Amino acid sequence: MNISVRIGKAKFQNPVTVASGTFGHSEKYYHLREVKKLGALTPKTVTLKAREGNPPPRIAETPSGMLNAIGIENPGADEFIKTKLPALKKIGVPLIVSILGRTDEEFKMLAEKFNSVSGVSVLELNLSCPNLGKKVLVAQDPEATSRVVGAVKKVSKYPVVAKLSPNVTDIVPIAKAAEAAGADGLSLVNTFAGMLIDIKTREAVLGNVTGGVSGPAIRPMAVHMVYKTAKEVKIPIIAMGGIMTAEDALQYIIAGATMVAVGTANFINPRAPADVLDGIKAYMRKNKIGDIREIIGSLQTL
Repeated sequence: MNISVRIGKAKFQNPVTVASGTFGHSEKYYHLREVKKLGALTPKTVTLKAREGNPPPRIAETPSGMLNAIGIENPGADEFIKTKLPALKKIGVPLIVSILGRTDEEFKMLAEKFNSVSGVSVLELNLSCPNLGKKVLVAQDPEATSRVVGAVKKVSKYPVVAKLSPNVTDIVPIAKAAEAAGADGLSLVNTFAGMLIDIKTREAVLGNVTGGVSGPAIRPMAVHMVYKTAKEVKIPIIAMGGIMTAEDALQYIIAGATMVAVGTANFINPRAPADVLDGIKAYMRKNKIGDIREIIGSLQTL
């Protein structure tokens, strides 16, 4: 049974990873068999300089999901490379490193910093940054998406994946812009914009007022976006959004995803990614499927 997949020149032993920001930097978990069996690991997004993140509260529970506004808290690229990357490399699992720059030049600088180290398989561009002072995000603007992807592709020695936002009218033109600019893959989708209000105090529950909704509540919408996009692009898709079980992950794969990333589920079941992987294998055995490529994009329509 072949469950290996590729994104650009990067090869993964299986299609299961974790969503950025949902797998911590605690080294006490790195030796676990469940971690070592994953196809890839995706640490929290790294920025050029250290960020403290947003004021608390940062996380709140929502119906069938959660709302978060962490604010990309991280030690900065240099400190990440010095103190976090060595332990991550020792796990022996391919690393998808998520990066975010405030400008095109910062994205390029981040790519060049990771060019100088080993142990990285893919760069994921978190395009949730404002578009050069505009209120729209890079991932909400096809031209800005094309510009950033193109800038990074010129300097990166690693395959480049563009992580897109679902907070758009139509995600397909943005996905096609990323592909045309040279992206080796896409990550779909980031969180949906949302907020919670405490009616007793009439204040926002989150310190940042608004945040991102994740979890099972967004899955049907995210599956639809993956399906629409997969029909229009030829590059692989890493799908995410409310994957709690293997059945959830298989929906995305059948819709056209090459890989799947488990996110919110990690907060309630740290074994979720391993369980998803085991479930995919069981499904393939039960249905006598010898190669995962047989089910990628295999949705049957009337």
